[in-house]
Parts: sequence; C-alpha cells; structure tokens
Amino acid sequence: METKIAVFKGRHLRGTMHTKEWWFSVIDVIEILTDTMRPRKYWSDLKQKLIKEGYAEVSEKIGQLKMPAPDGKMRDTDCANTATMLRIVQSIPSPKAEPLKRWLAKVGYERVQEIENPELAMERMRAIYEKKGYPKEWIEKRVRGIAVRQSLTKEWDARGAETDIEYAILTNDIMEGTFGLQVDDYKKLKKLERENLRDHMNDIELILIMLGEATTTKLTKDRDTQGVPGLRKDAQDGGAVAGRTRRDIEKQSGTPVISGDNFLGLAKRKQLKNRGAKKDA
Repeated sequence: METKIAVFKGRHLRGTMHTKEWWFSVIDVIEILTDTMRPRKYWSDLKQKLIKEGYAEVSEKIGQLKMPAPDGKMRDTDCANTATMLRIVQSIPSPKAEPLKRWLAKVGYERVQEIENPELAMERMRAIYEKKGYPKEWIEKRVRGIAVRQSLTKEWDARGAETDIEYAILTNDIMEGTFGLQVDDYKKLKKLERENLRDHMNDIELILIMLGEATTTKLTKDRDTQGVPGLRKDAQDGGAVAGRTRRDIEKQSGTPVISGDNFLGLAKRKQLKNRGAKKDA
C-alpha cells in the first residue's frame, strides 16, 4: 500500500492507494471545507446526519487505514474512496463545497443526457482524448474498439457471465491468445499502474485486440454458447485468431507488434520535442 500526501490549495489532504484506488482522509476533507477547529466532532455529527438522510451504509464504506499523523507516526485514520467521499461532501453545508457540488450536478446532468442520447457520450469521450493529446486517427480506433467491447460484454452478460472475476478471466483469455500476455503482465511491460491498458496501445495493438474480441463475439453467437466454461473456449479461440494474425504481421514485417511504449512516455517525448523546436526557432 502506497501512501502519499496531496496539497489542496496549500492544505494537506492525506491520500493513500488501497485496493487499487485512492482513499482520502475524511477528517482532512472536512477540515479543509469547513475550517472547523473540531473536525472529528464534526465528522461524528455528520455520520449521524448521513444515516438520518438514508445513507445508512456510510459506516461500512469507511475504512481505517494507516496514515501519517502530525507527530509523524502512522495511525489508523477514517478514510473513504472517491465515490464515498463525494457523497460525504454533498452533505457538508459549506461555501467551499459548493463548486464541487455544482460539478457533481453538471456531471449527473450530462450522464442523464448520455443515457437519452449515447452519441453525446462518444463525442465527449473524443473531446477528452483530444485534450490529452491523442491523435484523431487513434481516437477513432479507440472509439470503435469500445463499441466492439460493449457488444462482446453484452453477449457475456446474456450468456452466464456475472462477476467481475469472470469478466477478467474471459478478457485475459483473449488477451493471452492475442498477445501472449495477460492484462497485468502487459501493463507491467508498458510500465502502467492504474491506467487503462488500451489507452496506451498503439494502432496495431488496438486493431488486434479488436479483432480478438470481434471474433469472440461471432463465435459465441454462432455457437450459441451458454455458461462461463463455453465462453472461455470462445474467448481462447477468438484470441488465437488474433494471435495468428499478430505472428503473421511480425513474420512479414520482421519487427514485434507488442510494444513497451505507453502514451505517458510518448506524450513526454512529444513535449520535449516541441520545446526543442521552439528553442531552436
């Protein structure tokens, strides 16, 4: 478990990585947003308020995690993940909390719009990728890949896959057949941690995983597969088709398809290149 301290407008907000997501000190957030001299008492009262408002499971969603105290020692601290923390912030009557509440309202409204018109979600996603610096040609492949993935998971859902673990196993079957690597190993190769692996694939990698998943979808439909064991066979066969294609590409080109590059490194090199060009100019 990794512990870090983030600075929020000059105030220290303790956060820690736990179960592959960020958890934050509830006391710190309350102190920052309310300027109260007794944040622990405020938190105790707020928990009772949340329960009365119908958020009875609030205590179950709070974790006791080790964080550095003012005396420098690691002490158990009430922490919440991002989703729980945002719910807590909604119940804090503070001017400092209002910008965040307005943002949550905006995001909620946009989500309702996207449910009514899914094309809006795709357009917003394209805009986000563009702001991050991805090329438009890559973005179109990524969007198409998401559509292919959604078609596949829809079939899995209708044919017996239920848990996140089952989805992860099926995905790993395709990934291993296509690239000879499972998702976690592939992320290690690209030096990624919590980032989405596909956001760091190059064009040919995206096309190949798309081929593996589209083939798996076709096999599942044609075979009318039911149950996870059969779905795994489809996933392994679909991945094998994409794997043979990858090996053929590598044989013809003489270079490996699988790349350790990630977008973080490419973006950094691009920034350095642009700075060098400006300096030369």
